[in-house]
Amino acid sequence: MLNCREAARLMSDAQDRKLNVAENLGLRLHLAICDNCRRYREQLAVMRRLLRRYRDSGDEPGDRTGE
Repeated sequence: MLNCREAARLMSDAQDRKLNVAENLGLRLHLAICDNCRRYREQLAVMRRLLRRYRDSGDEPGDRTGE
């Protein structure tokens, strides 16, 4: 069984690559029992959506008035 540190690493890795079957299964089992890691996964998803939205908007730091 994965501990939270290992699960967090796999969630981060999953952003960049496809997890293998054993990694995916271990992560899914851990997430089934760990509320904190489920919340962390949700936070990662929110950050990823916000960063994509920022990237797609074409804004550059300092483009807005007052910055």
